[in-house]
Amino acid sequence: MAGTEDTLPRATFDKPVKLLIVVAPFYRDIADMMIEGAKAEIEASGATCDLVEVPGALEIPTSIGIAERLSNFDGYVALGCVIRGATTHYETVCNDSSRGITLLGLQGLCIGNGILTVENRDQAVERADPEQMNKGAGAAAAALHLIALTRKWGTRKGVGFMPDAEEYRLAGTPKDTPTA
Repeated sequence: MAGTEDTLPRATFDKPVKLLIVVAPFYRDIADMMIEGAKAEIEASGATCDLVEVPGALEIPTSIGIAERLSNFDGYVALGCVIRGATTHYETVCNDSSRGITLLGLQGLCIGNGILTVENRDQAVERADPEQMNKGAGAAAAALHLIALTRKWGTRKGVGFMPDAEEYRLAGTPKDTPTA
């Protein structure tokens, strides 16, 4: 990843990984640069990806939430760009898109947040360009690292009053035959 401050080694996997890139292409040239960087990082990790476009940065968390409920992706890369304008709309879009992604992450989703929040177009180009800061690749790398951590820690084991993952049954026969 050109020009990034990323100090972690690239995530590696022994099983396939599939990501969903969710991009708001309001600034098409910026979005395309970020997509290029994200796809290169995903491919370099041996993972695959799908891409969907949404109207704006506020729709990114909602789209990720829908994909999590209705599909089977291992993680998500959120890409977009918000450039400060003359109104407070900038703060709303920046804060609420970030908050939405954070809330999904706290629920256990593996998301790399690559929504740029900048003062001007020059800052956006510098951050999006794969030959400069390459924030699309950085967001993909973040999602891949979270997937690697999730796989490392595996399923929840019984702790204290928490039953082992195998003890959870929604339907069917119980694990053991209960006796009174």
